[in-house]
Amino acid sequence: MNDVYILAFESSCDETSVSIIKNGREEIATIVLSQMDIHALYGGVVPEIASRMHIENITLVIEEALTKAHMTMHDIDAIAVTYGPGLIGSLLVGVQAAKTLAYIYEKPLIPVHHIAGHIYANNLVKPLEFPLIALVVSGGHTDLIYMKEDYSFERIGGTLDDAVGEAYDKVARVMGLTYPGGPIVDEYAHKGTDTYALPLPKDDSSYDFSFSGLKSAVINLIHNEEQRGNKIITENLATSFQNRVVEILTKKTMHAVKEYHVKNLIVAGGVSANKGLREKLEELCNQENVHLTVPAIRYCTDNAAMIGAAGYYAYLLGRRAGLDLNAKANDVLK
Repeated sequence: MNDVYILAFESSCDETSVSIIKNGREEIATIVLSQMDIHALYGGVVPEIASRMHIENITLVIEEALTKAHMTMHDIDAIAVTYGPGLIGSLLVGVQAAKTLAYIYEKPLIPVHHIAGHIYANNLVKPLEFPLIALVVSGGHTDLIYMKEDYSFERIGGTLDDAVGEAYDKVARVMGLTYPGGPIVDEYAHKGTDTYALPLPKDDSSYDFSFSGLKSAVINLIHNEEQRGNKIITENLATSFQNRVVEILTKKTMHAVKEYHVKNLIVAGGVSANKGLREKLEELCNQENVHLTVPAIRYCTDNAAMIGAAGYYAYLLGRRAGLDLNAKANDVLK
């Protein structure tokens, strides 16, 4: 089979990214233009600003990716794009850019679900081995997914309210930490001691998660301690919060690994960069003789390389979109 080069777009939130991926495994060139510094001024992503920045940057990022790869559009076999879920205004910019190029250069257009992209970021580390369980943890998602083969997704559980990354950012904000709060909480958690009594959220036999109660418990604890005139030890609170999050994530994930009789576990999404989560999963997987794969740090957050990796397998399966492809703020992975 001839080599297949996928030009991929990712613009679901606040990163404008374009990548060229060869055969779903080899990264030829990836450009990621982050808006983090701009949104940090507001304490979080502002959708209107994000979409405007995508419009300003998308053509520059396309040109830079092709230049970096020493390629032209004539070298590209297909175009893959994140169509959802995500911020609708941001998604529309990437979708429109991909459709325009597909039309002008008569290239197949491949629709890619954002979570599928996060999962296939691991394929850039090593080929996925099936069957497997995928734990997808990010600012917008917390999902457990069973895969029996390539591009076969069975969602067996997920968050009922806040995504885990969202909970991290909200807790960080009430603790007085800057945005994005997740990496800072993780850093503080490795310096403190678990001294605060926080609940273990949705500790049951299901594969669903709920982090709003834990978030509220942290907020109430801080308010109560302030009213009593007690000083919050930030490092200790970060440790107590992260310990509960990591415990419930790993507990339910390892339960799924055992119940579905798999020996392969992958972690994906922005929170897969969390050191505490990685350390605990490594420990548990070593105990259970389960093979753990985590993406390189640069592939944890949103990037077009992961969309190109997923897009390649969708391309092989004949998945195509017409020029009527539209962005979807919410969509089920299937």
